[in-house]
Amino acid sequence: MSLCGSVFILKDLSHLSYTPNLSHVSRSLFVSEDDVVSMADSTITADDIEGELFKIERIRDVLVRRESELRYMMDDIQLCKEITRLKKDLHKLVSIPDNDKSNEDRQKEEELLQQIHKLVETRDFLVDDVEFERLREKEEDKEMADFLKSKFPRKMKKTGVPSRRVPSRAQQSSSPFTKTGLTLLKECCGFTCSIM
Repeated sequence: MSLCGSVFILKDLSHLSYTPNLSHVSRSLFVSEDDVVSMADSTITADDIEGELFKIERIRDVLVRRESELRYMMDDIQLCKEITRLKKDLHKLVSIPDNDKSNEDRQKEEELLQQIHKLVETRDFLVDDVEFERLREKEEDKEMADFLKSKFPRKMKKTGVPSRRVPSRAQQSSSPFTKTGLTLLKECCGFTCSIM
């Protein structure tokens, strides 16, 4: 509030019977900087707060990624269960000698083959999606690391970012799902965090 505004208010209040307290009101309108109370701890800086917000944002991203990973895993499990069930049904039909098969059995066999083929294709698309997501997340991580290096160059020089050796495809597990989400969560929670 400006000085003119406070004087205007005082003039408007002068006709009231609270005249003796007007000096108290005018003193309370002009607060010194020492009397301003911040919600932040006096030892914390704006950079510290910003850094903490970045950590929280990273952890949120890790949790969203992990949720996505778990959804992919759940879809994969459902598809595998359905494929296995259909293969068992198909195996029963295939075990019947051709001479003993009815037209209905042959038609059912063909339908099962088509259903299995469709589910296998769906699972292949799912695996491709997981791989695409993994590459996208890797790119996002690189961009975030570059941003943090530019934003907090002093902290990056102190801690440094250890180079991470990426295992070859043969060394990785056969599962199309990586554990990057859990690893990032672990790193961003302070266990081995090098970027934050």
